[in-house]
Amino acid sequence: MRLTSYSIIIFIITSFNFLITSNSLVAGDTAVILMYHRFGETTYPSTNVRLKQFDRHLAELRDKNYNVLPVRKIISKLKVGDSLPEKTVGITIDDGYKSVFTEAWPRFRKFNFPFTVFISTALIGKSSKKYMSWEQLRILKGAGVDIGAHTNTHNHMATSSRSINIREILTSNEKYLTEIGAIPDIFAYPYGESSTEVQNLVKKLGYKSAFGQHSGPIDKKSDFFNMPRYALNENYGDMRRFRLVLRTIPLPITELVPKSPLVLNNNPPSLGFTINSETLKFNSLSCFSSRTGKLQLERLGRRIEIRMPKLLPSGRTRVNCTMPREDGRWHWFGRLFVVPKLTNVTN
Repeated sequence: MRLTSYSIIIFIITSFNFLITSNSLVAGDTAVILMYHRFGETTYPSTNVRLKQFDRHLAELRDKNYNVLPVRKIISKLKVGDSLPEKTVGITIDDGYKSVFTEAWPRFRKFNFPFTVFISTALIGKSSKKYMSWEQLRILKGAGVDIGAHTNTHNHMATSSRSINIREILTSNEKYLTEIGAIPDIFAYPYGESSTEVQNLVKKLGYKSAFGQHSGPIDKKSDFFNMPRYALNENYGDMRRFRLVLRTIPLPITELVPKSPLVLNNNPPSLGFTINSETLKFNSLSCFSSRTGKLQLERLGRRIEIRMPKLLPSGRTRVNCTMPREDGRWHWFGRLFVVPKLTNVTN
């Protein structure tokens, strides 16, 4: 059985002789954003979390004194450079499945944890057994749950035309206004897929920030229109990984190329960045692809160049780069590439 990139990362991390305790975390200007979809459902383990897993996640956040803050508040503070409490965490949920209302919300209320749910408007009320109704969504909003935008039909924005994406957003805005009385100003790309053009469009249409689905923590230097989140599900929801991602901080990088996650002509893409620190010992930096495992790195001073061993196939490919710190925490940088169908050829 082929190891996934996350399995390799966790194996290497747990092989280091660092003492990782909650006391090793220090106050700073970073936060970890978690992402869920379904809760306690019997299908699609890649987007579902078992209730026993979810209960353990919430208990860990409470028992280890994590500061679970509204995602909107976290972003606002980072944008203006205000400090966050140590161990800051935000919680997001995508799509609007019924189990958000029946299973997740009662648990969040018990722990008094805020969360944001990103809604694709055409899905709401589509199936009473699968998705929430607009009445249930109004109940959530009335109880203080933050509602975010997620297009109308949950389309693949990176490979859709500009006119389709505009229609998706404007149609969803009409439904938000009609059904809940307000248009959200925070956005999540369906499937986490975007491009530079899509990000600029979302910004132009009035959103203040947007999330992808690539892994990594955030800070004040994050790209606020392509922010990372850690996906949690049956496969990647065990407590070892959960505790790991809660202890990550951003890898300080600049001069990232390519700028856009969308791969059109230059496949495989050449990923590169500069470590923006004079003190970090980045000889222990490792990068992994969700397709091919550990990647070979070229180090030119503080510049890191990553060459993919083969063409990226159609669909999504994730790259994660991690580096240990002496205090037991881990620097983490994630990148998602999107290859449209029939374009996985070299220019």
